[in-house]
Amino acid sequence: MKQPLRRSSVTALTVYAMAFCLNNAWCATAKPATTQPEGQLPLDDLRTFSRVMEQVRATYVEEVDDKTLLENAIRGMLSELDPHSAYLDEKDLGDLQSMTSGEFGGLGIEVGMEDGFVKVITPIDDTPASRAGIQAGDVIIKLDEKSVQGMSLDEAVGMMRGKSGEVLKLTILRKSSEKPIEIKLVRDAIKVLSVKQKVLEPGYGYVRIAQFQINTTSELNKAIDALKKENNTQGVILDLRNNPGGLLQSAVEVSDAFLNKGLIVYTKGRAANSNLRYNAEAGDILNGAPIVILVNDGTASAAEIVAGALQDNHRAIILGTNSFGKGSVQTVIPITETKAIKLTTALYYTPSGRSIQAKGIKPDIVDERATVTSIQPALRAAESDLNKHLDNGNAPDKKEKSKKTSTDNDYKQDEEWKNDNQLHDALNVLKAMRLSKQS
Repeated sequence: MKQPLRRSSVTALTVYAMAFCLNNAWCATAKPATTQPEGQLPLDDLRTFSRVMEQVRATYVEEVDDKTLLENAIRGMLSELDPHSAYLDEKDLGDLQSMTSGEFGGLGIEVGMEDGFVKVITPIDDTPASRAGIQAGDVIIKLDEKSVQGMSLDEAVGMMRGKSGEVLKLTILRKSSEKPIEIKLVRDAIKVLSVKQKVLEPGYGYVRIAQFQINTTSELNKAIDALKKENNTQGVILDLRNNPGGLLQSAVEVSDAFLNKGLIVYTKGRAANSNLRYNAEAGDILNGAPIVILVNDGTASAAEIVAGALQDNHRAIILGTNSFGKGSVQTVIPITETKAIKLTTALYYTPSGRSIQAKGIKPDIVDERATVTSIQPALRAAESDLNKHLDNGNAPDKKEKSKKTSTDNDYKQDEEWKNDNQLHDALNVLKAMRLSKQS
């Protein structure tokens, strides 16, 4: 895990200077400096801040205490930096810890801000949002009857969270719909299962990572072990679609699990302890069996680290659509025992030196999601349909029940398999990779 940055003496001096200005007339009468030596505090700007705060205290229509004003100033300062930096009070800090452990209350949506509205990065698997059909890219314009325009991201997220069983109506805009869509969701206790696995066909497995949490690596090892026990694993599809990311250390460990050597990811920032490199150690849990990774525009952050690491190390083929492009590192820096700031401190780079930020991971095989439908003629006729047709003498006993063969697979009967063209294509690519490796 990344070590928190230490508060600098500059930060402490800033707080001291602000307090001094608020309690002394000197700020209003002192002559402005003509030049500001490098490294010194911007005293003119601190004077401006103190004057604005004093005006709000004295003339705002409702009385606001100093504590609230200062906390709001901190929130505003951080929120204007980028979409991911934020001030965390005691509740926010608890929510963040709950999300990384995999249990929290609400709707199950990873969101960000765009043009003043809340944009869905991805719905989380097996949550009210995913079951209701919320999609990556949906723009939330109303929560119940309240417009989200003008809200901060924290305020919108706060409205979406609540007690299990409570109903919340979302009004969303979707590219494929001409009119706003209203969806009612029932809040639930969100328990995110990080890893799932299935056998697709004899020799070919499917592993889904929904989010990178504290226990993701151990869950991945169990999933691979389960696949190996069920069949002789000759290849695996790793599904990272709609994975919003999570813990950096977890992403590094998952990447390392499939690699014997090589650079996984490195970070670059202004602080010395933001410049880190992570390398793989010997030991591939699949023993070199081919991997196809599924990605889409909901694949973000830690999920992009895994995809980029395995792509650059030529360990996996990436199939799907361009990923989200969230390539920045957020460090949680404690300020007090109950408060912290989440601050963007570095950018991620893949082993080949590509920045993920605002670019994402480009798939090796671009494969758009499509609806799979079965094409059948309106009317079909065969000899067996004709009246008084002759049997061929080899027909099985009608009383004999059909038996399930060893090649049948439950997952193929799921709606997810039937309608997932990307999964079908990934399996075909995996088979081709296996054949190529054998030749």
